[in-house]
Amino acid sequence: MKKQLKKIKLDSKIANLLTNEQKNEVIIHMANELWEQREQILKNNQKDMENAKKNGLKKALIDRLYLDELRIKNMVKSLIDIAHQEDPVGKIISSKTLENGLKIHKVKVPIGVIGIIYESRPNVTSDTAGLCFKSGNACVLKGGKEAFYSNKIIAQVLKNVLEKNSLPRNLINLFEGSRSEVAKLLKQKDFIDLIIPRGGEGLVKFVSENSLIPVIKHDKGLCHVYMDKDGDFQKALDIIINAKCQRTGVCNAIETLLVNEEIAKDFLPKIKEKFDKQKTILLGCKKTIKIIPIPRATKEDWSREYLDNKISIKLVKNVQEAIKHINKYGSQHSEAIISENKQTSDLFLNSIDASCVYVNASTRFTDGGVFGLGAEIGISTNKLHARGPVGADDLTTYKYKIYGDGQIRT
Repeated sequence: MKKQLKKIKLDSKIANLLTNEQKNEVIIHMANELWEQREQILKNNQKDMENAKKNGLKKALIDRLYLDELRIKNMVKSLIDIAHQEDPVGKIISSKTLENGLKIHKVKVPIGVIGIIYESRPNVTSDTAGLCFKSGNACVLKGGKEAFYSNKIIAQVLKNVLEKNSLPRNLINLFEGSRSEVAKLLKQKDFIDLIIPRGGEGLVKFVSENSLIPVIKHDKGLCHVYMDKDGDFQKALDIIINAKCQRTGVCNAIETLLVNEEIAKDFLPKIKEKFDKQKTILLGCKKTIKIIPIPRATKEDWSREYLDNKISIKLVKNVQEAIKHINKYGSQHSEAIISENKQTSDLFLNSIDASCVYVNASTRFTDGGVFGLGAEIGISTNKLHARGPVGADDLTTYKYKIYGDGQIRT
């Protein structure tokens, strides 16, 4: 393992020196080649799908695993979008000239070698490889065993493109080791500069507890919508159904709905009617179940990421109680308020501890592509280095470049 990682570390310096034009040409070539090889990719994905169904994989994970021509088209589009982004490498963050004439530039540079550990989604393989390459980094990718064949063919296609462009295949690596070997990989701080886990709570916990390498966590998505007493009912109905039901198994779907007590008797029957049409399973607090006939939520349900067509509903006295609940149970991912009261909305925006906070919009917008990042490696719930959707710009660090003309320190 160490011998291979040492070679990857050395080869990563080559990516650092590529111009933006060179990188973009290769990324576009990758996109075209993915489309050309779509039949092979779909055949391999079918093997994974058959194995997943045999092994009783959860419906939400099967949805993430599945590929068709449209999803491959989206993978291609993500790579093209990445190519069209501004190059983060070499960007001057700040500059100043000292009294002695020294010119100091703070400049963005690649991190080096980035390890990404993820589950189910084969599109993560191409997205992360493209983002790492765009930002001048090499990558070590460890996908879930459920996507083994899909990830293998996608990585092979991308590595072949590197070779055709006279670049080291080592700039993109697929790690196929066991769980115990992943634990060893997480100790290789001399060769890997950053680890990004993208997956369920168990995966993130395993990586965080075992890594000697800095980690940018993509934690679970325990997201909320708070319906304020000054919220517009029609906006609320549309936003809440979208935030829960458009795609139930994703991290930016909501798991809990908080409703102001003052409007509960009018609002709850209306939202229940909408949820019933979506066949959504509803659980409610003791006050909620007195208004609409649904099962009682347990204390544990407020901490639960369902990743399913299921939601908990709780009544709160005011925005302050909603904020307190979210900051206690939320995962610092994406939270929303529905209110026409600017003072209330501003209090919510400023008080909620999360990477993305919305006013009168669905949490489903928390996405690198939607945010104009081309794609994302994950959605960071960290507070340091990167927060929210992690794009190419976040896969850089900085150095100081100092230009002198013979100055010496006295």
